[in-house]
This record gives sequence, C-alpha cells and structure tokens, in this order.
Amino acid sequence: MLKRHSLLIAALGFSVFASLPSVFAQTAPAMKLLEIREGVEKRLKPTSPQVMAVRSQSSTSPGIEVTIQPGSDSYPGVHIKPESAVWNLIAYGHIEASVVNTGQKPINLALRVDNAGDGSADTTNTESVSIAPGETKTVKVLFGYAYGYKRAYALKPASVVNLVLFTGKSEGVQSFRLLSVVAAGPAGEKPPVAPEAVRTIPERGLLLGAGARPLVAGQVAALQGAQPTLTATESGQSLQIVFPASGAASSVSVRPTVGRWDLRDFLEVSVRVRNTGQTPTTPKVRLESDGGASEWVSSAKPLAAGETGVILVPFAGSEALTLNKPETLTRINSDAVSGVTIAREPGAGESRLRIEAIQAEMPHTPMPAWLGKRPPVSGDWVKTLDEEFNGPTLDTKLWSISGENYWDKTSHWSRENVLLSNGVVKLRYQKKTGHNNDDPVQKPSDYASGYLHTYDRWAQRYGYFEARMKLPTAPGLWPAFWMMPDRGNRADPQGKRQDTANGGMEFDIMEHLTRWGRGRYNIAMHWDGYDKDHKSLGSDKVYVQPDQDGFITAGLLWTPGSVVYYCNGREVLRWDSPRISNVPEILMFTLPMGGWDNSPLEDARLPADFVIDYVRVWQRKDLASPADGRK
Repeated sequence: MLKRHSLLIAALGFSVFASLPSVFAQTAPAMKLLEIREGVEKRLKPTSPQVMAVRSQSSTSPGIEVTIQPGSDSYPGVHIKPESAVWNLIAYGHIEASVVNTGQKPINLALRVDNAGDGSADTTNTESVSIAPGETKTVKVLFGYAYGYKRAYALKPASVVNLVLFTGKSEGVQSFRLLSVVAAGPAGEKPPVAPEAVRTIPERGLLLGAGARPLVAGQVAALQGAQPTLTATESGQSLQIVFPASGAASSVSVRPTVGRWDLRDFLEVSVRVRNTGQTPTTPKVRLESDGGASEWVSSAKPLAAGETGVILVPFAGSEALTLNKPETLTRINSDAVSGVTIAREPGAGESRLRIEAIQAEMPHTPMPAWLGKRPPVSGDWVKTLDEEFNGPTLDTKLWSISGENYWDKTSHWSRENVLLSNGVVKLRYQKKTGHNNDDPVQKPSDYASGYLHTYDRWAQRYGYFEARMKLPTAPGLWPAFWMMPDRGNRADPQGKRQDTANGGMEFDIMEHLTRWGRGRYNIAMHWDGYDKDHKSLGSDKVYVQPDQDGFITAGLLWTPGSVVYYCNGREVLRWDSPRISNVPEILMFTLPMGGWDNSPLEDARLPADFVIDYVRVWQRKDLASPADGRK
C-alpha cells in the first residue's frame, strides 16, 4: 500500500499512442504553454541539483536544453510553471510536448500534468514515450487518462498548476531538447482504441468446442510447418492439427478475433485433445499473455492412437513464487490472454491431434485441515491474537478506526463504515459526503470507507499472521491486509516509529485491485522509505481460488531473515534475505479506491464491502519478545 507517487515509473517506456501525430479535430487553435524566449528559465524548476535546464542559444536549434547527470534522483526532470497561478485549459483535451533526444542513449521521457496536490497519481495524469538518440517525438497527455491511456484521475483542465518532464533514475548523462509545449484537441477528448486494448470475455469461459463462438481462420496461426484445420461438428467446432515428422518445434496458436481474452473470472484453461494419428504422441499446451507466457504443460502420459486426454494449464506456475529465484514468478495476465498454443513433445513420425475443446475454468481446491487452527509449519507456537468479531462492539483496546487517508485522497474514514455483525466486520465503501474520522474540521469528501488498524494498541515481531476475508467486486476499489512497523516509543513521532528504514518494512500480505477479478492479488514488501531510497519486491500475479463461501485466507509466516506467504493453506510466495524486517509490526485493513492498475469507480455498484471474518496470530516461543502484544 505504498503511496503510489513512485508508480510514475510504471509508465516509463510504456507508450501506446504518445508518439503518434494528433488526429483529433480541434475546436480551438492550439495554445502555447511555453514561449521559448529570453527569461523562460524563470518558469523552469529542476527536480534536483542533477538537472540543468537552459534556453538554447542556437538560432538553428531553439528550445530548452535539459541535461541530467547521474545521481540518486528517482525521477529527474524539470517542472514547468504557468505564468499566472494556473492554466485554464477547459477548451482543450490534451497537452503535448515535442522533444528531441540529444543524448547518446535512448531515453524514456514522461510528461506529467498536475492539479493542485502532492504530485501523486491521485492528482495527476502521466504518459511517456521512448526516444532514440537524435529522434524527435511527441509525448501527449489526455485529460483524465494515464499510463497507456487508461482511465485515471479526472484531471480538471481549468486548473492545471504544473507540468513535469522527467526520466527514470540516471546512471549516465541523459539530455533532451524541449521544442514546444501546447494544449490542443477538443474538450472531452478520448483516446483512440488500440486493437490490442480490446478485451473479449468468453461466455462461460468457452474458447473452442460445444457452446463456444465458432473460430474463424484468422484466429488460428501455425508455426514451423504445423497444419491446422477447423472442422464443424454436431455440437460446435474442433481443430485438427497435423505435426510434420521433422517439425519438433512446430505449434499452433488459437487467438482472439481481436485484442485479448479477459479470463479474470477463471484460474486455469482446460484443453481436451484426441490423438487421431497412428503413433503415440504427448501434446503440450501453454498460454500467452501481455505479461508473458505460462509454463508448458504436457499430458500426464503419451496419448495412444485414438486416446483422449485433458491438459490443465493453471495461470499460476507449478511451484510457489520464490523471489530468490525470479524464474518462478508468474507472468500470465489473466485479463490479457493473447493465445492458447498447442505443440507436442519431440518424437518420431508425423502426429495428428484433434483439439475438441478449450475452456477457461475455476477449479475447486479443498482447504487443508490445519487452516485457521495453527501455523503451517511445526514448532512450539502460542496463539497471541484471536479476533473473531463475535462481540456486540468492536474491541477498541485492540483496534483503531481512525487515521489519515494517504492513499486515494478522495475518501474519508468514518466509524459508520466499520460494521460489526454476525461474526464479521465489514469495511464499507459508499458514496456519502462527510469528513475524515468524522471530524468536521477536516476537509469533506464525497466517499466514505472503513479503516481498521492496531497502531499504538498491538504489535508483534515475528510469527504467523492470518486473516479470512471476502473481497469486494465493485470496480475501482483497493482492499488490503498489511503490516507496518511500530517501534512503540511514544516519545517518537509516528513517522519515526513507523519508518520502513532502519530494519523496518511494509508487508503487503494481501493487496487487491478489484479490476483483477476475485482470484488474483498482490504481495509486496517495501523498505527504506518511499522516496529516492525506496526498494520493493513482490508479485502482482498471485492467483488463488476463493473457498465455497467466496472467502480467501491469507497468511504470513515471518521469522528472522525469512518470509513465506500463504493463501488458503498453500504457499504462494517466499523470500529469504537478511534485510527482512526485525521491527515489531501492526496489523492494518484498508479500503480506499484507486491503485496503480484499476478500473474507474462506478457509483452504481456501491456500496461495496470488504468483509473480515477473523484475524489470528501465533508466536513461536523462542522468538517472543517484550515488544509483542497489547500496548
């Protein structure tokens, strides 16, 4: 739950249309936002001493020369201020900057457009473009869109207070010349739809076979001599593939008509295949996506002539994610599946296969008996917290429901949005005007939510931490179960007590963006602050199956130098490092809106609840310390 100012780096190098010429009809002449003339430097402010910005003295190469020296600035660049307090750009749809790379290496250049605020993604729109040495390109920000022209913060064109042109952290000298900055395009301008951005949700997950929409020839691609043929059947359609005797690397891919398949409601793809040839053959399948390919999965044994088998390809890999072994990280984006590829294990002779069905599925996986009753590993453990939410009121000696909302800036915490009933607590997100912490002195906002944490009430260093939760499904929400340091010295300010440097760390045990669907979430660790020294590791592709009641049970096993994350009793990610936190940590449950890869909020889908059934914590006796427990 890092304050996502650093998410700007996610945009660097990711440009869909930023370098394309404008094709929009304009309702007003383009407006110059920066005149390249004497004294222009007064409106430029470098982000750090690494950056120098001066007006070019060359009559043949006018512009602003920006040079960035190597250093620690994570986003070095230059701020551009309006001549008055704001730019009123209500008549326009975008801002674009024309830039030439004057350096010796490619650069990823981002343009950020700001309303008043802290410069985070909650008050800005950002796009970026990659520019080769000597190349001139235009980076364009459409109001209300960011990071590849996805819907984002609804920027107010009438009150633009700042622009920033910046790159990523510089290990060598980078330089560019800013040629122009203009506002253009009609008010309310929308980005064109890139073909690869189109998403198709197949009914019941059916991609081929009975009940599926028939494939057309353009959806089937052959490589290395494979020969595919689509055949109509009584119940639908099948795909016949002939693999040549010499084509060990031959394959066939089944693809969407356009764009990608959105399979976020599923966790695996099932392929039913029949050997229609004369020799035993071992078929194999993998999935392709924008994030990368899955592992190859082969049939359990060679299929004899006439034999049928089913191959299950899960989105998650065959082993738990291990951050010390990057090759184990899952790469499939379930909402951006670009193909299902069928091949065969090497063998002699020609092979013939008939693909009878391809279907995305949500499997049923039984929960282990130990879940919720003990830690997942042996040891001399003692239960140190057992919160069932069964009482008539919340235990305020353990839980606090107030604090600052650092994450979305557009919601307020309210005691009325922490609901206790029937053995669960619900953090409810709804459209309701009010003040943060129900304090009328604080700034009002139009959305209310609940907040639950144990700061200044309970903390523990090391142990096993587990919560059973049901995630909301309304678009645009960001529920999380996480932990932050609390050194416990009441004489220190909160920033020092909760510093993620000096041995501290943020643990994101379960961080979910509702756009991903109910079977995927993020696990992460953040340390050394949230500015230039910030570091992080984790994975946003943790795939899990909710239980029969729609809940997931997420856990963290934290011991000196090691963390192991679990979901529904299955290990999903681990990391071993001497840098792992050695500071007591508190528990936190938050439900803001937004996040770094989410859909826009939809008022019609509110209210929405983040439901917490229980929170349980154990401590291994030999790791217990006086810092553990209630304060």
